[in-house]
Amino acid sequence: MKKTILALAFIISAGSLLAQKKTTTSAIVSFDASTEKDALPKAENKTVIGSLDTQTGDVAFEAAVKNFSFSSPKMQEHFNGDNWFKSDTYPVFSFTGKIEKISKVKFTKDGTYSVSADGVMKIRDVSNKAKIEGTITVAGGKIKIASNFVVKLADYNITGMPIESGKVDKQPKVTVTAEF
Repeated sequence: MKKTILALAFIISAGSLLAQKKTTTSAIVSFDASTEKDALPKAENKTVIGSLDTQTGDVAFEAAVKNFSFSSPKMQEHFNGDNWFKSDTYPVFSFTGKIEKISKVKFTKDGTYSVSADGVMKIRDVSNKAKIEGTITVAGGKIKIASNFVVKLADYNITGMPIESGKVDKQPKVTVTAEF
Protein backbone atom coordinates (compact mmCIF):
# COMPACT_ATOMS: atom_id res chain seq x y z
CA MET A 1 0.00 0.00 0.00
CA LYS A 2 2.82 2.42 0.91
CA LYS A 3 4.52 1.66 -2.42
CA THR A 4 1.29 2.35 -4.30
CA ILE A 5 0.80 5.69 -2.54
CA LEU A 6 4.45 6.60 -3.13
CA ALA A 7 4.19 5.66 -6.82
CA LEU A 8 0.96 7.64 -7.20
CA ALA A 9 2.52 10.68 -5.50
CA PHE A 10 5.51 10.42 -7.85
CA ILE A 11 3.26 10.26 -10.94
CA ILE A 12 1.21 13.27 -9.80
CA SER A 13 4.38 15.26 -9.07
CA ALA A 14 5.89 14.36 -12.43
CA GLY A 15 2.65 15.29 -14.18
CA SER A 16 2.56 18.72 -12.59
CA LEU A 17 6.19 19.32 -13.53
CA LEU A 18 5.52 18.35 -17.13
CA ALA A 19 2.44 20.55 -17.24
CA GLN A 20 4.60 23.65 -16.76
CA LYS A 21 5.87 23.42 -20.33
CA LYS A 22 3.21 23.89 -22.98
CA THR A 23 3.79 23.25 -26.68
CA THR A 24 1.96 23.71 -29.96
CA THR A 25 2.60 22.78 -33.57
CA SER A 26 -0.10 25.00 -35.01
CA ALA A 27 0.85 28.53 -34.04
CA ILE A 28 0.28 31.07 -36.81
CA VAL A 29 2.70 33.72 -38.05
CA SER A 30 1.48 36.29 -40.56
CA PHE A 31 3.90 38.41 -42.55
CA ASP A 32 2.72 41.66 -44.21
CA ALA A 33 5.28 43.58 -46.29
CA SER A 34 2.67 45.18 -48.56
CA THR A 35 3.02 48.80 -49.64
CA GLU A 36 0.95 51.28 -51.64
CA LYS A 37 2.78 50.04 -54.77
CA ASP A 38 2.18 46.32 -54.16
CA ALA A 39 -0.40 44.54 -52.01
CA LEU A 40 0.95 41.02 -52.73
CA PRO A 41 3.78 40.63 -50.19
CA LYS A 42 1.54 39.03 -47.55
CA ALA A 43 1.94 35.50 -46.25
CA GLU A 44 0.81 33.19 -43.50
CA ASN A 45 2.38 30.12 -41.90
CA LYS A 46 0.01 27.89 -39.89
CA THR A 47 2.57 25.24 -38.92
CA VAL A 48 4.74 27.19 -36.49
CA ILE A 49 6.14 25.34 -33.49
CA GLY A 50 5.93 27.08 -30.12
CA SER A 51 6.70 26.38 -26.49
CA LEU A 52 5.92 28.18 -23.25
CA ASP A 53 7.14 27.33 -19.77
CA THR A 54 4.55 28.77 -17.40
CA GLN A 55 6.96 28.69 -14.44
CA THR A 56 10.14 30.18 -15.92
CA GLY A 57 8.62 32.30 -18.71
CA ASP A 58 10.84 30.66 -21.32
CA VAL A 59 9.17 31.05 -24.70
CA ALA A 60 10.25 29.93 -28.17
CA PHE A 61 8.83 29.88 -31.68
CA GLU A 62 10.24 28.36 -34.85
CA ALA A 63 8.79 28.74 -38.34
CA ALA A 64 9.82 26.90 -41.49
CA VAL A 65 10.44 29.59 -44.11
CA LYS A 66 9.04 27.48 -46.97
CA ASN A 67 5.74 27.06 -45.09
CA PHE A 68 4.80 30.72 -45.59
CA SER A 69 1.98 30.73 -48.12
CA PHE A 70 1.43 33.65 -50.52
CA SER A 71 -1.50 34.24 -52.87
CA SER A 72 1.02 34.71 -55.69
CA PRO A 73 3.33 31.80 -56.57
CA LYS A 74 5.86 34.29 -58.00
CA MET A 75 5.90 36.20 -54.71
CA GLN A 76 6.46 32.92 -52.84
CA GLU A 77 9.37 32.11 -55.17
CA HIS A 78 10.96 35.52 -54.51
CA PHE A 79 10.41 35.22 -50.75
CA ASN A 80 12.27 31.89 -50.62
CA GLY A 81 14.91 32.95 -53.15
CA ASP A 82 18.51 34.08 -52.79
CA ASN A 83 17.68 37.81 -52.65
CA TRP A 84 15.26 37.42 -49.76
CA PHE A 85 15.21 34.67 -47.18
CA LYS A 86 17.36 31.98 -48.85
CA SER A 87 15.13 29.25 -47.46
CA ASP A 88 17.30 26.42 -48.83
CA THR A 89 20.29 27.75 -46.86
CA TYR A 90 18.40 29.15 -43.85
CA PRO A 91 15.24 27.03 -43.50
CA VAL A 92 13.82 28.50 -40.25
CA PHE A 93 13.05 31.76 -38.49
CA SER A 94 13.17 31.61 -34.71
CA PHE A 95 12.60 33.58 -31.54
CA THR A 96 13.84 32.37 -28.18
CA GLY A 97 13.31 34.45 -25.07
CA LYS A 98 11.93 34.90 -21.60
CA ILE A 99 8.67 36.58 -20.63
CA GLU A 100 9.30 39.20 -17.98
CA LYS A 101 7.39 38.97 -14.69
CA ILE A 102 5.75 35.66 -15.63
CA SER A 103 4.63 35.24 -12.01
CA LYS A 104 2.03 37.99 -12.57
CA VAL A 105 0.24 35.79 -15.11
CA LYS A 106 -2.31 33.60 -13.32
CA PHE A 107 -2.47 30.48 -15.51
CA THR A 108 -5.18 28.92 -13.30
CA LYS A 109 -7.56 31.89 -13.60
CA ASP A 110 -9.24 33.33 -16.69
CA GLY A 111 -7.85 36.71 -17.68
CA THR A 112 -5.81 38.73 -20.16
CA TYR A 113 -2.29 39.86 -19.32
CA SER A 114 0.01 42.27 -21.14
CA VAL A 115 3.49 40.79 -21.33
CA SER A 116 6.91 41.53 -22.73
CA ALA A 117 9.56 39.02 -23.77
CA ASP A 118 13.27 39.70 -24.16
CA GLY A 119 15.11 37.35 -26.45
CA VAL A 120 16.85 36.69 -29.72
CA MET A 121 15.25 36.75 -33.16
CA LYS A 122 17.12 34.72 -35.77
CA ILE A 123 16.46 35.25 -39.45
CA ARG A 124 18.79 33.90 -42.12
CA ASP A 125 22.27 33.95 -40.67
CA VAL A 126 21.68 36.87 -38.32
CA SER A 127 20.66 36.86 -34.64
CA ASN A 128 19.50 40.11 -33.05
CA LYS A 129 18.21 40.95 -29.61
CA ALA A 130 14.50 41.62 -29.64
CA LYS A 131 11.89 42.82 -27.18
CA ILE A 132 8.44 41.59 -28.16
CA GLU A 133 5.25 42.95 -26.60
CA GLY A 134 2.11 40.83 -26.52
CA THR A 135 -0.76 39.40 -24.54
CA ILE A 136 -1.43 36.12 -22.82
CA THR A 137 -5.08 35.18 -22.48
CA VAL A 138 -6.19 32.38 -20.19
CA ALA A 139 -9.72 31.15 -20.85
CA GLY A 140 -11.26 27.84 -19.85
CA GLY A 141 -7.90 26.27 -19.14
CA LYS A 142 -6.47 27.22 -22.55
CA ILE A 143 -3.56 29.63 -22.96
CA LYS A 144 -3.39 31.96 -25.96
CA ILE A 145 -0.46 34.18 -26.89
CA ALA A 146 -0.74 37.05 -29.37
CA SER A 147 1.82 39.59 -30.54
CA ASN A 148 2.25 42.21 -33.26
CA PHE A 149 5.63 43.70 -34.14
CA VAL A 150 7.78 44.84 -37.05
CA VAL A 151 11.00 43.40 -38.38
CA LYS A 152 13.57 45.68 -40.01
CA LEU A 153 14.73 43.68 -43.02
CA ALA A 154 18.07 45.53 -43.18
CA ASP A 155 18.87 44.29 -39.65
CA TYR A 156 18.95 40.78 -41.14
CA ASN A 157 20.89 41.69 -44.31
CA ILE A 158 17.79 41.49 -46.48
CA THR A 159 17.91 44.06 -49.27
CA GLY A 160 17.14 44.21 -52.96
CA MET A 161 15.42 46.09 -55.73
CA PRO A 162 11.80 45.33 -54.65
CA ILE A 163 12.57 46.71 -51.19
CA GLU A 164 14.48 49.74 -52.46
CA SER A 165 11.80 50.55 -55.06
CA GLY A 166 9.05 50.52 -52.42
CA LYS A 167 7.26 47.38 -53.65
CA VAL A 168 8.15 45.60 -50.39
CA ASP A 169 7.97 47.32 -47.00
CA LYS A 170 11.38 47.74 -45.32
CA GLN A 171 9.71 46.97 -41.99
CA PRO A 172 7.11 44.22 -42.48
CA LYS A 173 4.44 43.70 -39.86
CA VAL A 174 4.49 40.32 -38.15
CA THR A 175 1.59 38.83 -36.19
CA VAL A 176 1.97 35.75 -34.02
CA THR A 177 -0.90 33.81 -32.47
CA ALA A 178 -0.64 30.55 -30.58
CA GLU A 179 -2.89 28.37 -28.46
CA PHE A 180 -1.37 26.02 -25.90
